[in-house]
Amino acid sequence: MVENRPFLTFLTHAFLILGFLVVALPVYVAIMASTHDVSTLMSGPVPLLPGSHFIENYSTILTSAAAAHGLPNYSHMALNSLIMALTITAGKIAISILSAFAIVYFRFPFRLLAFWIIFVTLMLPVEVRIMPTYKIVADLGMLNSWAGLTVPLIASATATFLFRQFFMTVPDELLEAARVDGAGPMKFFRDILLPLSRTNIGALCVILFIYGWVQYLWPLLVTTDPGYYTLMMGMKRMVTAQDGVIEWQLVMAGSVLAMLPPILVVIFMQRLFIRGLTETEK
Repeated sequence: MVENRPFLTFLTHAFLILGFLVVALPVYVAIMASTHDVSTLMSGPVPLLPGSHFIENYSTILTSAAAAHGLPNYSHMALNSLIMALTITAGKIAISILSAFAIVYFRFPFRLLAFWIIFVTLMLPVEVRIMPTYKIVADLGMLNSWAGLTVPLIASATATFLFRQFFMTVPDELLEAARVDGAGPMKFFRDILLPLSRTNIGALCVILFIYGWVQYLWPLLVTTDPGYYTLMMGMKRMVTAQDGVIEWQLVMAGSVLAMLPPILVVIFMQRLFIRGLTETEK
């Protein structure tokens, strides 16, 4: 039985509200700033009430009118980021689930060693191995290409580990029953393991999509062609591209729009996301 302690309940809610305000305040300021004109934003502190330029600012950032302000093509960069995020998400899940399937259900020499080598790569993120990875991509002629943007980021030790842990909880009776019915390894994988992994895949889709969407350092290194610029790169260029006064209202409008896809992914997949992170038995 849970004890009813009003003071602890009040303290818990107070910390939750404080944390929400700390996180939400910059977002609120960005939304309010995106509704004003540049003269208002440059004349003093950022207003905390809505302005009258909401439609004008957002229509400018989404259309070719942004070029008149010295800004890169926002819609094209958003499409590049979407393609990159979806490719990384699909690639990471496909490779990780097949790797975990092989490690758990196949017996081959150095199977556990292969898993631990994969797991140790968690200590070597992209930022640590950035130079050798860039050298390989450059030698393979993958600069300024979709392959160069996505392939080096596809491998995922975290997803492989999560799928492996889940597969180890699947009862052996399912595998035996599949064998009795004459199902081969891939049919067992396709008809039994994939449906059971639906919540895990949903949770990883949310995490990996956001991971791919917010990439900045790697696209900055491997792309010099504006046709491959991603949204995170574009946001930086929106601040430095103009001569003279920075169009902060358009920068803020672009920042607000850049937050929408990850938010929508979390909203529409929150049930699978929560279940995938909390369920331990199927």
